[in-house]
Amino acid sequence: MTTVELSTIQATKVVDARGSACPGPLLEAKKGIGTIKVGEVLEIWSGDPRTKEDIPKWAKKVGHEYLGFLTADGYDRIFIRRSK
Repeated sequence: MTTVELSTIQATKVVDARGSACPGPLLEAKKGIGTIKVGEVLEIWSGDPRTKEDIPKWAKKVGHEYLGFLTADGYDRIFIRRSK
């Protein structure tokens, strides 16, 4: 997805993991994805630079769709669509 497309996504749930270091944001994402329905989008906020590497790997491994990330003011906004 392009930056413009990502910026228009309305996430069903936002997980604010900006105060967590690895693996905190990934654990928060795992909990958050279980609270939304298939087809809905989870947005993860993280200040840990490794999160934007870890989340896509995890999403692929468990069968969810990684949509991309946007850089915000001091943190990343990462988007995942629940696929199962």
